[in-house]
Amino acid sequence: MTMTDGRVADAVRGSWVDTIAPPGWRPYLRLARADRPIGSWLLLLPCWWSAAFAAIAAGQPLPNLWHMLLFAVGAVAMRGAGCTYNDLVDRDIDAMVDRTRSRPLPSGQVTSRQAKLFLIGQVVVGALVLLALARPFAWALGIASLAIVAVYPFMKRITSWPQSVLGLAFSWGALMGWAAAFGRLDWPPVLLYAASILWVIGYDTIYAHQDREDDAIVGVKSTALLFGERTPVILSLIYAGAVFLFAAALWALGGSILAYCGLAAFALHLAWQVARLDISDPDLCLRLFKSNRDAGLIFLAGLMAEAALRAAG
Repeated sequence: MTMTDGRVADAVRGSWVDTIAPPGWRPYLRLARADRPIGSWLLLLPCWWSAAFAAIAAGQPLPNLWHMLLFAVGAVAMRGAGCTYNDLVDRDIDAMVDRTRSRPLPSGQVTSRQAKLFLIGQVVVGALVLLALARPFAWALGIASLAIVAVYPFMKRITSWPQSVLGLAFSWGALMGWAAAFGRLDWPPVLLYAASILWVIGYDTIYAHQDREDDAIVGVKSTALLFGERTPVILSLIYAGAVFLFAAALWALGGSILAYCGLAAFALHLAWQVARLDISDPDLCLRLFKSNRDAGLIFLAGLMAEAALRAAG
């Protein structure tokens, strides 16, 4: 990988960022991972699940489409802000790792000052989205998530479970959809949040196996390093716990057959991931990690069908 074209070593070649984005924007779009939308999807899906939960509880055939749109914009902005902040904190570590040293900050395409200004801009967009939800409780809940986001980049230096902190942050949307609809929290979204945390720990452990050798060299920690060869067994337990908690959330919601069918299909997808996993194959780990977007959409489809059934009957 050369630095002459500004591309990042592990980014998908030929993305819209490489081909049609104005050249001056490209380092910032890469900093926000705009060429890798999987992170935005994984941040967004718990928001949409929660909005679907709220629709089921309210007897509406569809989630609030305005909220769905706001969550989509917010997920892109806040995922980009999180990546920018993470890269600012980790720029020295990233410079020592083959997969990350070509990122905009360690490669010098963007200065720290420019990255900080870009971070502020993305946070402003996220704040505007939060205000548009028009629920003071949702505003307070959204602001509270920033504490978790702020500490996350430092966790890999402190604990072998940084994926659990990522789970707390990336699952926050499981609370937000319900809070935006009702201005409070109840057991269904709380259980949904707990389930999503385990799901995130599972899929990010798969992702972390791409970097476990470099992580060991530079001295950062992860569940991939902690679990090692035991990963398939432990991942099975984590995913089983997630499915159990998702089922508990549906029970608390009063879900019926369509929602549970969606959950069953979601669970089969997780089982397929574990069966396919080869922790010595980084490319496969990345593909399995990305497949969690499809798993999340499968569960969402079951929830949408449940909402339509509930409203019709």
